[in-house]
Parts: sequence; C-alpha cells; structure tokens
Amino acid sequence: MLYQCEGVAQIVIDSLTKRFGSTVAVDDLSFAVEPGTVVGFLGPNGAGKTTTLRALLGLVRPDSGTATIDGRSYAQLPDPLETVGAVLERSAFHPGRSGRNHLRVLATAAGLPGSRADELLTLVGLADARDKRVGGYSLGMRQRLALATALLGDPQVLVLDEPANGLDPLGIRWLRDFLRARAAEGRSVLVSSHVLAEVEQTVDTVVMVARGRLVAESSLEELRTRASAGAGAVKLRSPQAPRLAQLLGERGARVVQDGGDTMLLAGTTSEMVGDLAASHRIPVYELTTEGQGLEEIFLSLTADQAAP
Repeated sequence: MLYQCEGVAQIVIDSLTKRFGSTVAVDDLSFAVEPGTVVGFLGPNGAGKTTTLRALLGLVRPDSGTATIDGRSYAQLPDPLETVGAVLERSAFHPGRSGRNHLRVLATAAGLPGSRADELLTLVGLADARDKRVGGYSLGMRQRLALATALLGDPQVLVLDEPANGLDPLGIRWLRDFLRARAAEGRSVLVSSHVLAEVEQTVDTVVMVARGRLVAESSLEELRTRASAGAGAVKLRSPQAPRLAQLLGERGARVVQDGGDTMLLAGTTSEMVGDLAASHRIPVYELTTEGQGLEEIFLSLTADQAAP
C-alpha cells in the first residue's frame, strides 16, 4: 500500500558547517523542505551538495549546525526506513541478483513482506524486468531500481543525489513525473543536481549553493519571473573572445557560458562590449542582447564561486 500521508516530515538544514581538514565543504548553510514539495538542491560540482546530503543521512558528522528530518537527526529516528529513503550518487547492486531478489532480500532484512518487491517494481516500471539480473540492467533501469529500494519502507521523505545523471530525455521525463507524483502524495522530496535544466520542470523551489554557501533560495515561479524580466545577457562572438572577456572582467562583467569564440556575458551591455572592442581593435562578428533564461541565471549566480 502506498503512503497515505498519515504523518508529515520536514527536512531542515540549520547553520550546517562541515570541514575536511582545511577545506570548508559546507559553510553555515540553512534551508528547509516542506512536505508535499520538490526542492531542487543546485550548484556546481564541488559545491557541497553531496556533503550536505550525507550529513542529513548521518553518514558524516557536522562540525556545527544541524541537519534534521521531522525534528530529529537520522540517528535519532525511531523508524528510519519508514521516515526517509535515499539514493546517493552511486548505488551498489549485486550484478548476479535479479531486481526482484535484490528488493526481496532487503525487504526480508527490514521485516517487510516479500510482496513489497513486486509492488515497487511495478511502480517504477520494472515489472517486465523483475527476473532479469541487475548486471544486465541499463543505467536508467538501475536508477529506477535505486528509487524502488529507497521506497521500500514507504518513507515520508526522499533524498536523491543527482538521480538524473546519465539518463536520456525519456528517462528524465519519467523521473520528473515520478517525483511530482511522490510529492502529490505528501512526501518531502529533496533532489540535487548541477544542471538546472534537468530539474526545472520538476521542482517547486530551488536552493542554490556554491563553495558550500547559500547563493539563492526562491520558488521556481520567482526565478521564472526574474528570467522574463530580462536581466539581460550579452552574446559575443569574436576570434579574440577570451581576451575581450578578460578586459570586460576588469570592469565587472562575468562569463556565464564559455564556448571559446562565443560567450554569454552578464553584468555588461552590448554598448560597453562594442566600445571596448573598438578601443582595443578586437574584431567582433556577433553582438546581441538576450533575456536570461533560468539556466543563465543559475550560471550567473554560481559561476564566480564554483570550485576550482
């Protein structure tokens, strides 16, 4: 039987800090995930997303601050399997076991009925592959099996680290519908990604981090309003684009997309770029002003603080 929202659980990250030696992986980070919502936890690779999720799941100990589910740390949860289900970036499966046997072994260990395995395989679209060895599963099938594993205890909270990695467009669409359905049941869903485009049609709220610190937290609708308002970006195409970008950087501009000879710049205007190019005799083949899309806003907010 699927979760009927008899209780609700909230994720709260409060002033969380975690260091590894001299490296600050998470720096005084705070945000919350409400029941019935999908929150996109976004940032460049190395931004501290996985460390935050591992702290939430009791896999690393914070130096200060807290990461709680339903007001408790993971270690204090009376029924962790029924409270939180997680998929970290790398999920391990025995390649010789079938998908059904994988879930049945875990269900038995948790004191759950073996019928739960078939129920979940149907839910994630693997019913026809239930007796196939996991070693023969595609990446997308493994992602679905990982989600089924996370749902074994019918948890109120789902914590997913880069679940769209390696999925094709059809797999990403399936994941989007799957996560929206889980939120509609009343669950709290926290999903990390370093690519906004992968989750922008899935999430209700975005939490953006870079170098372990909060950069922005807003509803997706607020972000879309900002994009349509057109904090304009300048598209530049020049054989000397890197040199011109360096000169513009000295005047406060930022490169938010770098395609070599073609760049997208924030914090400047086409007039400024044109005047600077002319004064330094730099040829320009294309110079246009564009409204920023969601991905450009994400890049502009995190580019300067991305891990080296």
